[in-house]
Amino acid sequence: MILLDYKDRRPIYEQVVSKFEELMLLGAMKENEPLPSVRSLAMELSINPNTIQRAYVELERQGYIYTVKGKGSFVADNTVMKENRKKEVLLQVSDMIDEAIRVGIPGDEIKNMVEIQYKAAKRNGGGDE
Repeated sequence: MILLDYKDRRPIYEQVVSKFEELMLLGAMKENEPLPSVRSLAMELSINPNTIQRAYVELERQGYIYTVKGKGSFVADNTVMKENRKKEVLLQVSDMIDEAIRVGIPGDEIKNMVEIQYKAAKRNGGGDE
C-alpha cells in the first residue's frame, strides 16, 4: 500500500501523509474505510509508531481522516477536498499555459503537448475517465 523513499528529502511522516492523500484522492481508499492501525502500519513499514501517529494527526488536521476513540482512524468524506485539488491543478495548468505563451510557444504546440501528455497519462493508468 505505502512505499517509502529513503532518498526523498521529505520527512517520513510527510511521505506517509502524501501517499494516503494520493490513495484517497484517487479513490483507492473509500469513505469510512478503516486505515491500518498505527502499530500495524509502523511494523509493516519498519518505522517508529510515533511517525505514523504524526502522519495520522496531520491527515486528520487536513480533514482526510477522522478518528473514533477505541475504534481507529477512517477515511473522511473527501468530496470537498477532491474539488479543491481539481481547482489547484487547473490553476497550475492555467499558469503553465500563461508561461508557455509568454515564452512564445504557439497555441497549436501547446494544444498538441497537452493532448500528448493527456493520452500518455491515460495509458499509464492516470485519471478516472
